[in-house]
Amino acid sequence: MIRTRFAPSPTGFLHIGGVRTALFSWAFARKHGGTFVLRIEDTDLERSTPESVKAILDGMHWVGLDYDEGPFYQTQRFDRYKEVIQQLVAAGHAYPCYCSKEELEALRAQQEANGEKPRYDRRWRPEAGKTLPSPPAGVQPVIRFKNPLDGVVAWDDAVKGRIEFANTELDDLIIARPDGSPTYNFCVVVDDWDMNITHVIRGDDHVNNTPRQINILKALNAPLPVYGHLPMILNEDGQKMSKRRDAVSVVDYADKGILPEALLNYLARLGWGHGDDELFDMTQFVEWFTLEAVSGSPSRFNHEKFLWLNAQYIKAADNARLAELIAGRLAAANVDTNAGPALSDVIALVKERVQDLNALAQEVDYFYAKRTPAAADVEKHLSADSHARMLRFAERLAALDSWTAESIHELFKPFCADEGIKMGQLGMPLRVLVCGTAQTPSVDAVLALIGKDEVLRRMRG
Repeated sequence: MIRTRFAPSPTGFLHIGGVRTALFSWAFARKHGGTFVLRIEDTDLERSTPESVKAILDGMHWVGLDYDEGPFYQTQRFDRYKEVIQQLVAAGHAYPCYCSKEELEALRAQQEANGEKPRYDRRWRPEAGKTLPSPPAGVQPVIRFKNPLDGVVAWDDAVKGRIEFANTELDDLIIARPDGSPTYNFCVVVDDWDMNITHVIRGDDHVNNTPRQINILKALNAPLPVYGHLPMILNEDGQKMSKRRDAVSVVDYADKGILPEALLNYLARLGWGHGDDELFDMTQFVEWFTLEAVSGSPSRFNHEKFLWLNAQYIKAADNARLAELIAGRLAAANVDTNAGPALSDVIALVKERVQDLNALAQEVDYFYAKRTPAAADVEKHLSADSHARMLRFAERLAALDSWTAESIHELFKPFCADEGIKMGQLGMPLRVLVCGTAQTPSVDAVLALIGKDEVLRRMRG
């Protein structure tokens, strides 16, 4: 049975690169009727925080990636890691190393001075015929994995193809610190083994970790998962995305008014494709998804295309749902939607005009309170003549028995004929006077929603 996992470290926000990794792992499991596991890799005790754990869990919930098992926390599995470390030591696959920090720094400096690649020289590694020094008193050793000295580590990566590392390029990895706490690369191995992970789908920044993890798995006689390493996401300038330059946190996109389904749809297309299909839901994505179709090259985040996609989802979204999503934004802007038209009706009229929820909230405010118009709009559209003309048009509006967009629209042509003006000379001043902006949908529909009494109050005030 297929089992995949998403294993973020809670040392900061949930990165969109991580969300894409989670999405591909989730989709692969769903496609094959398998299990998707969430694991929190919190062995970095200094940097891991409860706030970051919450950000991960909240982010997964927001994008709608449901997991079947977990979350599992590595800090709750330390006894298991220590047990496996003891097994490796007993079997001769790991050993204590008493090198001090100063000794290792001196070794590194000497190797660099000699033009050599800095690496541990295995001075405490037990070998046949080798005499080890006596352990220094009062020094707690690290535990190092006894990496093979020759041969290659190779695997057929599900994304990148055949990858090989010479064992001579790998040193003896520290798997336990002096205080006995296990290190990241070791915990990952034990977790994937214990959790029966069949496919490890992760970012290609982990490629260099993979040969070390494979060697440990082999020493444990554990089955090897299939590895698939996803290339990174670059920004529009072809640089690695960073918090300083780019929106990289899931929270950033939520704050920017992005719908989670739009984010997932867009991330699915970064490094994977199904012909020319751009717009699809997650059910369709799961049906189409294969690791073979994932590109081995980095993808660029195109902000314009992303916003276009978000706009498509907003247009298709249920109006009542959109009303719920922007309610907080309107409240923060002191827009009271209780005294006015139904918010869902307003959204139905204006949502074709926006690309994000923040813009949607800004687009509906004038239905509930007139904006203060820009000076340029006042100068351009509200002359003394147009003010007088608006008062005359207000009288015709007041005489309407039926207040609908259609009945309001029927007044436009005869009024313009009587005044000897074009429609723009009626519509633009009308918009600015009633709404406080010259940019609105069809003015007849806008007036109909705002309501007769409020429209006349604004026109005559």
